[in-house]
Amino acid sequence: MIMRSPRRLRLVAVSGVVLLATAACSSGSSGGGSAGNGSSTSSAGTPVRGGTLNMLGSGDIDYMDPNISYYSIGYLALRLWSRQLFTYPAQPGDTTTAVPDLATEMPTVSNGGISKDGKTYTITIRQGAKWNTTPARQVTAADEVRGVKRTCNPVQPFGGIPDFAALIKGYQSFCNGMQSKKTAPEIANYIEHTNLPGVVATNSHTVVFHLTHPATYFLGVLTLPAFSPAPKEFLNYLPGSSQLAQHTLSDGPYEIQSYNPTKQIVFVRNPAWSAKSDPIRKAYVDKIVVSETGQQQSIQQQLETGSPSADMEWDSFPAPSQLPALIQKKDPNLNLGVTASTNPYILYNMVSPNNSGAMKKAAVRHAISYALDRSSMLQVLGGTKINPPLTHVLPPNILGSKNFDLYPHNAAKAKQLLKQAGVSHLTLKVLYRPSSQGSSKVFQTLQQDLSQVGIHVTGVTSPNADFYTKYLEVPSVAHRGVWDMAIAGWEADWYGNAALSFFNPLFSGKPSFPPVGSNFGFYDSAAANKLIQQATVAKTTKQAEGLWAKADMQVMKDDPFFPLTSPKQANYHASQVHNAIYVPAIQNFDPTNVWLAQGKQGG
Repeated sequence: MIMRSPRRLRLVAVSGVVLLATAACSSGSSGGGSAGNGSSTSSAGTPVRGGTLNMLGSGDIDYMDPNISYYSIGYLALRLWSRQLFTYPAQPGDTTTAVPDLATEMPTVSNGGISKDGKTYTITIRQGAKWNTTPARQVTAADEVRGVKRTCNPVQPFGGIPDFAALIKGYQSFCNGMQSKKTAPEIANYIEHTNLPGVVATNSHTVVFHLTHPATYFLGVLTLPAFSPAPKEFLNYLPGSSQLAQHTLSDGPYEIQSYNPTKQIVFVRNPAWSAKSDPIRKAYVDKIVVSETGQQQSIQQQLETGSPSADMEWDSFPAPSQLPALIQKKDPNLNLGVTASTNPYILYNMVSPNNSGAMKKAAVRHAISYALDRSSMLQVLGGTKINPPLTHVLPPNILGSKNFDLYPHNAAKAKQLLKQAGVSHLTLKVLYRPSSQGSSKVFQTLQQDLSQVGIHVTGVTSPNADFYTKYLEVPSVAHRGVWDMAIAGWEADWYGNAALSFFNPLFSGKPSFPPVGSNFGFYDSAAANKLIQQATVAKTTKQAEGLWAKADMQVMKDDPFFPLTSPKQANYHASQVHNAIYVPAIQNFDPTNVWLAQGKQGG
């Protein structure tokens, strides 16, 4: 979710410890102890329906658009009102196994859903899933095709397109043909009247995907919100626009009653939603109010003290300074979930014109990497129990991960490399999010580390919601040298065999450059690109594993970023919240499945 994510997924927000998780480790309700170990427990008692769930945060989503959003907090919001063909359930102990959502079943070769050559996927959309139009209207296969087409619109394309651009038959050609369309009517006309050979509605309830080569990870791709269906009404507005955000249609259990960007989002029940059509979301509460103007430490205090207007976190998480005490007392409302992320990581802008283009030189990047003290940064993030070190691209629970460290902390080596490169008196601008204690502390530690080797660092601050959309996703910002380094985050777009969701969006050269991809530092290596391509089309898992390991080594030799940790994700909820199951794909407890204790149902 951007984190990602990605997401999420995708691009991720860096909060206290860092965010976003991937491997399953869910917590239970207030009755289940999970502090410090992320264990899964169930909520005791009979669920109570009704009430208002109050979620507190300090930032906004990226886009209120399922086919465009590529940010963990965007995915959290989408969980409430948008459905996918497949998704991850709030099922204790099994939150990273994809299951049918809008689809009637998981396609396999044996049931005819996947062709014998592995290049055709046939999926049936379940009946009873409806848009909240007047009157309510069935979600169709044509809606699914429309949603996929919208991902590569020229105004605001989906950030994870490199995951599947070359995989879906005819996708790249279809997208190329849309690039000259700039208005909503032009885009709408092209989408509605131009075929996409790789995604076809054969009837009202059957969609068929045609791939260019077999891909055992394709069902993981289909869990992305980008593959959500889109009603025809979405074409009245530019993708990702503020106008669309105010005129969304929902096929989930909640609909958007009001959206005041950066301030508040109010979700209420969707009258068109049928519980029988949705095997994922129970929707116990009647209303969900998201407040986006809080402060991290204050939010934590409200959750701990039982304030009636504080139930769950939104984009704010326990700060590093608060975690040791919560862990020590084994607070039952704290969950530490294992992740498959690199979060935070320090990104190098390889197209920055600053310092006579010094960041383009590998020796300068190597010097910076040697100068940075990973152990000090992990300490300020809460310690290695929460933030185990990560010294390369792939987290340990992703296929192809091998442990190595090319740049152990060595200030003397850093000075030597700077001298050899003929570079002195560097002043680097570092982009970070001051509302996040974790991001701020990493910035301060980075600033101190680099000062020890003669590099001066200044900060470029950004609100959470602007960090990606107004800085990293805008190519001209990097090319102008607004920033030289950035403190960002990423998680797997799906789980297990998911190395592709790191390498394609982040490190695959020009196809992954923003705004289409998330290669925000504009890294481009022929050697890495070749390995990524080979791994993508590998015929066996074992072959792919070896190639991904080689790609990891090549990227780290080129040194486009400095990884820190694949952290455990800390989440906290108030005691009145029950059935709080942590779902890594949304980096939080699933708000569509929690219920509130009788007499403590907010307002």
